Amino acid sequence: MTLFRLDASIRPEGSATREIGDVVEQEWLAAHPGDPVERRHIGVDVLPADAWAAAVDASFTPEAEHTPAHRRAAALAAALVDELLAADVLLFAVPLYNYGVSQHFKTYSDLVWTDPRAHGRQFLEGRKTVLVTARGGAYGEGTPRAGWDHATPFMRRTLADVWGADLTVIEREFTLVGVKPAFADFADLAAAMHAEALSTAREVGKALGAL
Repeated sequence: MTLFRLDASIRPEGSATREIGDVVEQEWLAAHPGDPVERRHIGVDVLPADAWAAAVDASFTPEAEHTPAHRRAAALAAALVDELLAADVLLFAVPLYNYGVSQHFKTYSDLVWTDPRAHGRQFLEGRKTVLVTARGGAYGEGTPRAGWDHATPFMRRTLADVWGADLTVIEREFTLVGVKPAFADFADLAAAMHAEALSTAREVGKALGAL
């Protein structure tokens, strides 16, 4: 089996989503030793910001009239879809940034949509997929920032409803406790949330490994 893993954190070290994603991956590898893990780190090895516009324009332009930019963008979109279709299970580790989806993941998903195999199709129908996400504060019901997480609903909609993946979501909140003095009173709650996210990651990774 093949696991495809995408990371979108901009932090080379200390990423909360990468930590949880590592646990899922390790549990999967424990059940599939030696099986390949294909990786794309869009938070570090970023996709070109102008590729989406070029790929869209290419789709409305006769192939004989494609520019080099058209061809590069279409080839990149095709490569992204190839990676997804070639994998048996998928792992996305994407944090919340500024109340919204990572610009890197938005560029990624927009490019994927331009490929004819993905456009308007549930091309990942039934594919076991895990989304790991993390938020610096707390955004649940009853909190002052309830409803301010505009990333997780978008990613659920994209991965599950539009692309058709069989999606499991692992979430961690209060990752900025210990960093922001205003969050000092929430240290115990943050520690419990961290432990719960890691425990969930182990369970989800084992379930993926059992496939």
